[in-house]
Amino acid sequence: MFEILRNFFNFCDKENRNKFYASIVLGVVNSFFMALRIAAIAVMMQGLIRTITQGEPFTTRTIWLSFGIMVFSVTAGIITKKTISMWQTEGGYRTCAKKRIEIAEHLRYIPMGYFNKNSLGQITSVTTNTMELVGDVATRAVMLVMQGLLDSALIIVMIAFFDWRIALVALAGFLLFQFVNVFMRLSVRSVSEDKNIADENQISKILEYIQGIAEVRAYNLTGSRSRELNDVINQAKKVCLKMELRCIPIAALQSIVSKMCGVAIMLASLFFFLQGTMTLENCVVMLVCSFMLFTALEAGGNYSALLRIIDIGVKKAQAILDVPTMDIEGESHTDSELLRNSFKEKENIQNRDSVGISNPCDNLTLSARDISFAYDKRKIIDGVSLTIPARTTTAIVGPSGGGKTTLCHLLARFWDVDSGSVTLGGKNVRDYDMDSLMSNFSFVFQNVYLFHDTIANNIRFGEPNAPMERVIEAAKKACCHEFISALPDGYDTVIGEGGASLSGGEKQRISIARAIMKDAPIIILDEATANVDPENERDLMEAVKELTREKTVIMIAHRLKTVRHADQIIVLDKGRIAEQGKHDELMKMNGIYSRFIDSRKKAVSWKL
Repeated sequence: MFEILRNFFNFCDKENRNKFYASIVLGVVNSFFMALRIAAIAVMMQGLIRTITQGEPFTTRTIWLSFGIMVFSVTAGIITKKTISMWQTEGGYRTCAKKRIEIAEHLRYIPMGYFNKNSLGQITSVTTNTMELVGDVATRAVMLVMQGLLDSALIIVMIAFFDWRIALVALAGFLLFQFVNVFMRLSVRSVSEDKNIADENQISKILEYIQGIAEVRAYNLTGSRSRELNDVINQAKKVCLKMELRCIPIAALQSIVSKMCGVAIMLASLFFFLQGTMTLENCVVMLVCSFMLFTALEAGGNYSALLRIIDIGVKKAQAILDVPTMDIEGESHTDSELLRNSFKEKENIQNRDSVGISNPCDNLTLSARDISFAYDKRKIIDGVSLTIPARTTTAIVGPSGGGKTTLCHLLARFWDVDSGSVTLGGKNVRDYDMDSLMSNFSFVFQNVYLFHDTIANNIRFGEPNAPMERVIEAAKKACCHEFISALPDGYDTVIGEGGASLSGGEKQRISIARAIMKDAPIIILDEATANVDPENERDLMEAVKELTREKTVIMIAHRLKTVRHADQIIVLDKGRIAEQGKHDELMKMNGIYSRFIDSRKKAVSWKL
């Protein structure tokens, strides 16, 4: 148990860990105030018994002394209990908030392959269920267990001042209670892991069902998919019931032990009184203590069954934080800073061009040298070398599954290459700190993700403090100002999660406006125009043209009009460069590219 408590406190950040430590110290003080009630009862009992047995007058001094001790005990107990609760609540919820932010920040720098190996359900479960455990249940369970131990220990110490023999009986009961409690924690050990797995499976299946609801309905799979969802929900229910059924008998046994210990204290006190080795006053006080001793301990003991679940959850959260990140620190490159700053001010760039000063963009040659990359032991990129000069357009084409998207991800360092090197501006991309490197890239993907926020905030996503004038300017360049202005709330219109309330073309243009706002020197277009309807195509192509003006462009595309004018075309097949050159050069080779173009022409000319 103490190992679990230690892991929990280590998981908390220093500030909130200190709050928990302070609340434990204050808990000792609170337990002392609670134990003072025994002294108040003892004063009153002694006065009454002496009056009855010895005929001594029952003075108001005795009443006020007992009352004063009791009032002080209750008042100080309330104040300390309130303070303890506040510290524990703040510590729990602030730890929860900080860990969620820490996990989110950590995930930014984990290689993208991690998200393929680890289900969305697991990550979501950790950031929701586990953090909820830390913020609420864990704090309550840990502190109740600690408070139960402290209260009982101090009452036993207080009892020792009256009669050490009764203190030994109470200590024996305390140890027996802990012995039974160990069995409770052991009984839920295996079920605790099952419960965490069931929670992850449940969240994963619910997310899968919601995200795929269109396909489920389109293919009339509602019944089978519902059965799968119901199965994981029922499994989670069974695991929870199994845990409760294991805990209930032991919790009942704990209750019996605590009650029987109270009975043992009562019998021992009466026995010692009848034997003449204990005064009547002390006997009465011990009888009262027998009812008070294990109240807090029993409450904490019932919560101790959750400690194992909390420990597993905390370890899973820590496991995410322990996943090695890519080498994101890098070296400080002054010229990289110059690049980033210069691209945020187009006027400065244009002024430099007009007077013949070299543009920093001209230094951003992107190169790959004999790079290879494998995922799950399957080689995706195999010995690729290429050079993408600044301010040129490179098109990457090839069969599906040939590694086009993976190559772009390696160039932008979404993953680290297994061998070879990628350089930007003559420096290895590993030598840049990650944020500095990412500031040089903008991305427009085929599947656009927009956040549940206003359109304005989605456009200014990379620059949250950008003024509205720049947002509108970017929207106009991306040809989306007109349809945004037509919305009831304009730029303040809240987009549904994932952009569900917008059409595909509208989402694409907003993503392009976001990229225009970032104004990075290198643009990567991954099938950005693949699924656009003819009505939106003209506006989208205008938006792409504005985005890529004076930029280095890397595009994955299948449309002839977006490929044929590229400065160079890379034909990627099975992770290798099969062909490379301009459109006319590749057409003369009669290879993969020419067959690709011919097939596209036939597809376009086909009519029903």
